[in-house]
Amino acid sequence: MEVAFLLGKVAVILVVFGITMLIALYSTFAERKVAAFMQDRPGPNRAGWGGVFQPLADGVKMFTKEDFIPDTPNKFLFILGPGLFIVAALMTSAVVPWGGTLHLFGQDITLQAADINIAILFVFGVVSLGVYGLMIGGWASNNKYSLLGAVRASSQMISYEVAMGLSIIAILMLTKTLSLRTMADQQHGFFDFNSKIPYFTWNVFKQPLAFIIFLICSFAETNRTPFDLPECEAELVGGYHTEYSSMKLGFYLFAEYINMFISSAVIATIFFGGYNYPGMDWVQNTLTLSMGNVGANLAVLVGVGVLFAKIIFFIFFFMWVRWSLPRFRYDQLMNLGWKILIPLAIFNILLTGGVILWVDKLGL
Repeated sequence: MEVAFLLGKVAVILVVFGITMLIALYSTFAERKVAAFMQDRPGPNRAGWGGVFQPLADGVKMFTKEDFIPDTPNKFLFILGPGLFIVAALMTSAVVPWGGTLHLFGQDITLQAADINIAILFVFGVVSLGVYGLMIGGWASNNKYSLLGAVRASSQMISYEVAMGLSIIAILMLTKTLSLRTMADQQHGFFDFNSKIPYFTWNVFKQPLAFIIFLICSFAETNRTPFDLPECEAELVGGYHTEYSSMKLGFYLFAEYINMFISSAVIATIFFGGYNYPGMDWVQNTLTLSMGNVGANLAVLVGVGVLFAKIIFFIFFFMWVRWSLPRFRYDQLMNLGWKILIPLAIFNILLTGGVILWVDKLGL
């Protein structure tokens, strides 16, 4: 029994790892296609039909380029930086619930690598570790532009983690859990007709301000425009990865797209119901009655498809914003984080607490 459980978990981990790397690979292609569409040009269209093999060509280019290491006394740290950054990015996918439970070969396989009851804290902890990958790489490069980019990245990510954490506190006050799966299950369906006061189950309707704050902070945490000051080409050449080449540079670039993918998954899970969707009970009952266990598994896979549709939408939103808005000045970025988002998040916590007390007093 334990062997079957472990094999199921290993299979889930490998599948999640493969899908994460594939989406990160093709996000680079999607980024260039979205930019081309918004700028009225074709974009990459040579490698394969419509340029579909362009990411593979880019990957081959990264692997075959000269692996240059600058004259630095910290060669080990120079190599460690990108490795630490991509490992931290991949680890965050472990606690994301990708779907319900599949019934295969007499076993229940939960589509989640690790269902821990402190998943939110795990995500924040691992994201904080990613800062070390940037700082180590920038400092070990022995380059002033790399160091400035690393300092910018670390101060920016630490600053916006405060507002992001405060925005989540309001969600925790409502859900009373740190588990992402429990949060997703509490948003079952889309609308609850059985309550005394019918309401939308998705947290985005209960906490719109928390969602906006969390979304803005996600842009800053992933170093996406308009928060891409750490790699500002006009000022810092390439930022913290100026001295990197070959797959070390590829690790940094890949990790950014992995972070964007995982951020989209976390946003979809916390605020948009995760794998839940309107009419899911009807779909599950219909498929189960018509096809039995196979139908139940199909219903679970439909939920997985819905979650990935939400994720793809947010990835597109990240890209759309990048090619629509100019980047902030650094003082504007810090003012937004410390003087606007943090006070708004604290106000939202007080407002949420007041509403919860009022609802409890009325017995609703």
